[in-house]
Amino acid sequence: MSVSLGPESDVLIIGAGPTGLVLALWLAKLGVRVRIIDKTEGPGTTSRALAVQARTLELYSQIGLADAVVAQGRRVIAANLWVAGKKVARGVFGDMGAGLSPFPFALIYPQDEHERLLVARLSQAGVEIERRTELLKFENSTDRVRASLKRSDGELETCEAAYIAGCDGAHSAVREGLGIGFPGGTYAHLFYVADVEASGAATDGDLHVGLDATDFLAVFPLRGEGRVRLVGTVRDQAEDVDEKLSWDDVSQRVIEWMHIAVTRVSWFSTYRVHHRVANHFRKGRAFLLGDAAHIHSPVGGQGMNTGIGDAVNLAWKLAAVLHGRAKLSMLDSYEPERIAFARRLVATTDQAFTGVTSSGPIARLLRLHVVPALIPTLFSLKVVRRFMFRTVSQSVVNYRGSSLSEGTAGTVQGGDRLPWVKTVRSGLDADNFAPLRSLDWQVHVYGEASSEIRAACEARKISLHVFPWQAETAHVGLRRNAVYLVRPDGYIALADAQGSAAAIESYFDTRNLTSMRIPAPATVRQVE
Repeated sequence: MSVSLGPESDVLIIGAGPTGLVLALWLAKLGVRVRIIDKTEGPGTTSRALAVQARTLELYSQIGLADAVVAQGRRVIAANLWVAGKKVARGVFGDMGAGLSPFPFALIYPQDEHERLLVARLSQAGVEIERRTELLKFENSTDRVRASLKRSDGELETCEAAYIAGCDGAHSAVREGLGIGFPGGTYAHLFYVADVEASGAATDGDLHVGLDATDFLAVFPLRGEGRVRLVGTVRDQAEDVDEKLSWDDVSQRVIEWMHIAVTRVSWFSTYRVHHRVANHFRKGRAFLLGDAAHIHSPVGGQGMNTGIGDAVNLAWKLAAVLHGRAKLSMLDSYEPERIAFARRLVATTDQAFTGVTSSGPIARLLRLHVVPALIPTLFSLKVVRRFMFRTVSQSVVNYRGSSLSEGTAGTVQGGDRLPWVKTVRSGLDADNFAPLRSLDWQVHVYGEASSEIRAACEARKISLHVFPWQAETAHVGLRRNAVYLVRPDGYIALADAQGSAAAIESYFDTRNLTSMRIPAPATVRQVE
């Protein structure tokens, strides 16, 4: 069999799920030569991951994708808790994140539709996915990556890239090729997921969760009348059966006492839930992202969103290094920033999932008696709903311990997500997130910027955005006239309470950084 030499790229991406697609899209927007391969014949045809969190929508807004996702998705208005056959609580989400994010709601957008949208946008950016193409092996040398691929026609190919990104799922060939461990475990129960057409009280467009002594059921609304996704447990006696299971093997008790009448099953699958985090997310010129780096329980709809966060975090850093605007050491920050969050996420979702599914006496007591008694009161408290939004939306994810994070101004620290502020001006710049669409370093001042700050930004070719001081600005923790240096991904790199130009100079000089690209001639934006 002949071996051909394939095209050279800056980044070779293995895997075209949401994580790989978002990585490719961001890199393409940043002018990086990308090649993305996947061993499957096409995008997923089942809905799989459903939740798109607010932080993901914020990142999508930077590349002009958020509006399409929101338009095609379905907002979840409320969540209901059922226990032992009775509905015990209903919590109205509404815009529970109002004032915290431009996307203050919970959104359902099935993964198959999600992937098709990402593929279309990537194609518009000039990047096509190479389907039925498999990574066989690769060499991770000091200056290049050399990969062996098997193409759709059966031919072998050798290609080179500056970097390789493993976005190829839980059984990652990239992770295995690197010899990186994937410690963790597997939950005992067998679970199912089914997209169905149904009627009944729990198909009203809300989110519903049902609990009893041994079973649980989650009901997620999908687009279309009576279309829902069910996630629950397989009957105990069916778990050990080797043959392929079907809808007839699921536990019907919770379905029946939630009064769900299923008329059609359009998709059914069983799975075991794992909780694992790779020992490392990087080795040399190879990186792990998404399920290749971490897998955990579906509690909270965090998995796909976390992979997308990995992709954005890595994309702008790769672009900076490849374009010669940052030292190679910039890439050292990827693993510590993302692995810390992944480990916390696995730990917290593990505890929550164990509480929901455990058959132990303490777990049953909490699930059947304590939680039903507390939930109605907790849901009624605004502070609790906002805490839930911050946590689930991933807007509280921060990189405070990173080598790229420095300083404090107000209550905002280096490494925090830039707090969202809706400005008094109408138009395109109606909030302080609008400038983030440049995908570049920028300085924000809320109040007045000194002439020294203006001069420093002009000399460094960094866009300066000056926003009017208002009550909402103080409310989110920003300090008047302070300097906030914002990374391309919308996180605070430097927070300087004194508004010092020297702080900006020092930050860039010590890290040998320049802006991602030369901005438009008017480098200072005064938002009135």
